[in-house]
Amino acid sequence: MTNLGSRPRSERPRERLLEAGAELLSDRELLAVLLGSGLPGRDAMTLSQTLLDEWGSLHALMRRGARELIRAEGLGPARTARLLAALELGRRCIEGPTDRRRTLKRPQDAARCFKARLADLSHEVFSCLFLDTRHRVICFEALFRGTVDGATVYPREVLKRALYHEASAVILGHNHPSGNCEPSEADRTITTKLSEALALVDIRLLDHLVVSRNGHVSLAERGWV
Repeated sequence: MTNLGSRPRSERPRERLLEAGAELLSDRELLAVLLGSGLPGRDAMTLSQTLLDEWGSLHALMRRGARELIRAEGLGPARTARLLAALELGRRCIEGPTDRRRTLKRPQDAARCFKARLADLSHEVFSCLFLDTRHRVICFEALFRGTVDGATVYPREVLKRALYHEASAVILGHNHPSGNCEPSEADRTITTKLSEALALVDIRLLDHLVVSRNGHVSLAERGWV
C-alpha cells in the first residue's frame, strides 16, 4: 500500500493542515485527512481524488446517505461514519446562534439552524425548534421525512414532542429540495393546524420557515402565523 508518509512533506495533507491551516487545503486534501488511509496501491490522496471524480464534487459526495456512501469503493462503515460525523459537526458549528439555551431574537437566527441542517438534503424534512418561556433553545428535532414532493406531518406528534420538552414556544421549519422557498398552500394549511393544536395547551407557534440552498422564507414575516 502506498503510504502518505512517502510523499514530500508539502503533499501530506495532515501536516499541511497543522502547519498552514485547514482553510488552505483543497477538497481533495481535506477528504484525505478524514479518510486517514487508502487502499492497496492507492494512498488516501489518490482515493480522495477517485471519490471526487466519481461523485463530481465534495458537495455531491457529502449529500449522500450512509447506505450509499458505505457502498462506495474505499469507504465502508468506518470511513463513512467519519465523513458523516464531520459533516454533522460542521452543521452544528454553523448553527452557532441556536446553541442550547441561547435566545432567538430574529427569524434569521432560527433560519440559520434550519438551513444548516436541511438545506442540502435531497428529500424533504419537517423539523421543530422547541423553546422555553424566554425563547431560548431547548432542542432541535427532525420529526418527519418525505420525498421531494413533501412530508406527511402529524400535529399530534408535534404536540407530543412539545409537551415532552416542556416547551413554551415552537418554531417549525422544513426544506424545499427544489431550491424554491415559496411556501405552498399545504405549508400554510399545516401551519394553521399546528398553531391551533399548540394553542390548546398554551404553546405559541412563533414561525414556520421554509429553507433551501437559495435562502429562506418566514411565514410569520408574511403574516401567515
